[in-house]
Amino acid sequence: MSHKRSAFAEVGLPFIIFTAIWGSTWIVIRDQLGIVPPQWSVAYRFIIAGTAMALVAKWKGEDLRLGRGAIVPIAFLGFAQFCINFNAVYLAERHITSGVVATIFALLLIPSTLMGWAFLDHRPSNRFVWSSLVAIAGIALLFVHEFQQHSARAGEITIGIGLTLFGMVAASAANVFQARDEIRRFPLFSMLAWSMAAGAIMDAAIAFAMSGPPVFDNRPGYWVGVLYLALPASVLTFSLYYPVVRKIGPAKAAYSSVLVPIIAMGFSTVLEGYRWTPIAVAGAVLALGGMVGALTRGKNVLAPPDAA
Repeated sequence: MSHKRSAFAEVGLPFIIFTAIWGSTWIVIRDQLGIVPPQWSVAYRFIIAGTAMALVAKWKGEDLRLGRGAIVPIAFLGFAQFCINFNAVYLAERHITSGVVATIFALLLIPSTLMGWAFLDHRPSNRFVWSSLVAIAGIALLFVHEFQQHSARAGEITIGIGLTLFGMVAASAANVFQARDEIRRFPLFSMLAWSMAAGAIMDAAIAFAMSGPPVFDNRPGYWVGVLYLALPASVLTFSLYYPVVRKIGPAKAAYSSVLVPIIAMGFSTVLEGYRWTPIAVAGAVLALGGMVGALTRGKNVLAPPDAA
């Protein structure tokens, strides 16, 4: 019983918390799109998040001086996770609804597993492969639905889908990279603090290059959203998520991507007027059902390297 309690405290409870929070972030990001260019919104988010994460690292007793060996990992995680991933998602939501972006992101499990196989020698099961194909078919139906409902915006929809897929691959690369043994030796919270800071610098540079000097929104709701995305949705969630990644691997940790769109699509239906058609319903069922099928197996989804 104590072992089960320990497993729930270390994996189960953090999983529930970061999944629930991330399910709500998509609609909050939507509200950020307006006066402030998306690139600056991302920069503000991670300036705050990086500062707060440094305070968490100090509170945890971690040394923020990581040495020269941490420069490359910090730069890579900052670039892939906190720059490319988030900029792509924010930009994508200018073209397609937040719920659709979240549902496409449910495929995070697939590149995370393939990269885990390539770089961590975590071999996927045959069941995972076939279930993933079902999920991909579901996502394809959601694409068809979007094009049918908004045929005049086909170009925008294509851009939104492409940006989401690009961000998803960047997030997968970051997840797998930080699970490598040579990266795990660095204290987690200090590594996250510096990675978020590096990402914020890159975000600000991109924002200045693409949109000019900083732009601010005087709406209190905008800054409440920034704080929510920076603190609960970045500092808290990544503090919980990456320890889970390090404990059970990047592919299994990406299971959250299956549950997040259910929450996100609910928000999108109520607040964005997302219209459900038979094709959209079938697509969502296949996408989520395929991912669930990839996860439900008598043994682990990822077989150890020496397993049959």
